[in-house]
Amino acid sequence: MDTVAFIPVRGGSKSIYKKNIKLLNGLPLVHYTIRAALDCPRIDRLYVASEDPEIRSVAGLIFDDRLSVIDRPPETATDEATTESALLDFARRYDFGRVVLIQATSPLLRGDDLTSALDALDAARAESMVSVTRAHQFIWKMNADGTSDPFNYDPLKRPRRQDWDGELVENGAFYITSKAALLKSGCRVSGKVACYEMAPARSLELDEPHDWRVAEQRLAEARPEMEIAERCREIALVITDMDGVLTDAGVYVAPEGELAKKFSTRDGMGFALLRRAGLGAAIMTSEKTPIVEARAAKLRVDRVLMGVKDKGAALEKLLAEEHLAAAEVAFIGDDLNDLPALAKVGLAACPSDAVDEVKRLAHYVCARPGGGGCVRELIDLILRHRPRP
Repeated sequence: MDTVAFIPVRGGSKSIYKKNIKLLNGLPLVHYTIRAALDCPRIDRLYVASEDPEIRSVAGLIFDDRLSVIDRPPETATDEATTESALLDFARRYDFGRVVLIQATSPLLRGDDLTSALDALDAARAESMVSVTRAHQFIWKMNADGTSDPFNYDPLKRPRRQDWDGELVENGAFYITSKAALLKSGCRVSGKVACYEMAPARSLELDEPHDWRVAEQRLAEARPEMEIAERCREIALVITDMDGVLTDAGVYVAPEGELAKKFSTRDGMGFALLRRAGLGAAIMTSEKTPIVEARAAKLRVDRVLMGVKDKGAALEKLLAEEHLAAAEVAFIGDDLNDLPALAKVGLAACPSDAVDEVKRLAHYVCARPGGGGCVRELIDLILRHRPRP
């Protein structure tokens, strides 16, 4: 079914004035959740709804074919109005199969959270989903007579944290439901409900001034990861070294010479995914052997540069031939001769077992080693953050 995202925002914030468009680490608050939704390839269209013209103008500063900024009836944006009132109004006016309700007050939400959640919802065959985080807190309830009782534990058998799974608590980031279930129940969750557990570090619902300061700190800590995502969005060509990247740097040798190298089939699927997404691929290596030619043919890589001694110069020549900017290129290498090329590209990557000098220069160090699927890991990373055509 077609899946849309819906972000309702209003201008009447009391605790933090105009918080939905207030700058958070240099960006309007609402832009964070807009970006998260657009970074999810499973979301077909995104709607931001507000009764406030200024908020609609700020939301519209992000240009994407999937984004529509729409009016929100004023009666659904009062202090007393529920989010359901805005969601139901949207459901009655627009066609879709399933909706992801996203709260603009969750700036730490990421596109891969939404993608994983939709995958998990399909796997569970549930009607609805709610985002949660795990809390290890002992909860008490207040009685009418002024006394209190424990709500979720027995004080006489107080569990140790390591022996207790804790409680799953709604974090307010997002909810998913079908249009049919929404209109039938009038509620954002109904029927068989599944939970998607988010990491505590990303489970912040921004409401009070103190929350704002916490969000600033967490976003600053996550900035390197966000920069990688921004670099991935620009990539049009992926270039990989051969030995130590597509191979494990090992070689099988017989008396008559080099016989074979070991490759990862995962990398092969990665190149297929790259072609399917319309991105280019190239191999650049100092080697010049039939094995390289055979592997390139198997991978269906058109641009194969062998016997390259100066990879920086070879890269500049390739950019000119392909009419590409350096920011549009990713290069993955593992050794010292890769440094000149790695220093010039928009996204520099390396396997987990690359030499230290390369690791220090790389924007992204793969979790996988050379010959163990590191190129597939890089391709998955790029495609996860690429805007949909």
